[in-house]
Amino acid sequence: MPFLGELSALLTAFLWSGTSIVFTEATKRVGSIQVNITRMLLALLMLGLTIWIFGLDLTMSTSQIVNLTWSGVVGLVIGDSFLFRAFKDIGARVSMLIMSLVPAMTAVMGLMFLDEHLSTEAVLGMVITIGGITFVVLERRRLATDKHAISPRGLIYAIIGALGQAAGLIFAKLAFNEAPIHGMVATTVRIASAVILFVPIAVLLRWYPNPFKVYRNNRAALGFTMTGAVLGPYLGITFSLVAIAHTEVAVATTIMSLPPIIMLPMVYYYYKETLSWRAVAGAVIAVLGVSVLFLR
Repeated sequence: MPFLGELSALLTAFLWSGTSIVFTEATKRVGSIQVNITRMLLALLMLGLTIWIFGLDLTMSTSQIVNLTWSGVVGLVIGDSFLFRAFKDIGARVSMLIMSLVPAMTAVMGLMFLDEHLSTEAVLGMVITIGGITFVVLERRRLATDKHAISPRGLIYAIIGALGQAAGLIFAKLAFNEAPIHGMVATTVRIASAVILFVPIAVLLRWYPNPFKVYRNNRAALGFTMTGAVLGPYLGITFSLVAIAHTEVAVATTIMSLPPIIMLPMVYYYYKETLSWRAVAGAVIAVLGVSVLFLR
């Protein structure tokens, strides 16, 4: 199918945009760690049922399993954990600005470890898209009530988070380059590795209270978390892996970096936020950049 990788990356961006809203609502009610672990457990259950019902091929070599395991640990545990901490320390605006470096990081890593050479058109499309995203992220004005200040520690957390997400995709791409793997099977290995490492630590440190009790007392949070589990780790991560399997990893991550743009109409209708001319201009620039990536 033409543009399968690019279309999958675009679908991923839309899924992650919806995920950010529902997880924000869930986190307000029960906390980020509670939501983060529960979403992975729910997604793992859904993925297992899907694989069993449709009889998906589980054939993988040892090296593919190892690469996908590293992908889950580096991307979902290390990358996401440091990103969430960056959100807390320096806020979402600066964190998202640094996360816009992920495509550039993956481009360098892809050249070093995958021998992926990007065409001039691809580089141009990436630069235009990232420029549009940066334009929108920088437009967010800091409110007087904003308690976040830029700190070296917070910046380091964000950079580690970005590196973790980029490296996680590189490990996944190594697995796909070896032999075809169904996206949901690969996602299951990634999430399972993250769960096996993260959940015991969270339970021992008492970061993860009994989810049955927590969600029984807050049904709205359960609804938001379940919706986010479907949109994010179940479908979103799966399509992100399909994307990197069928196009250059740097191109895929550039398109998957579009949530700040896609969320503009969402926050306009859902949160009643006013959109400035700068936000709209940045969105137009980003869309032009994505068009270059599709037409290259």
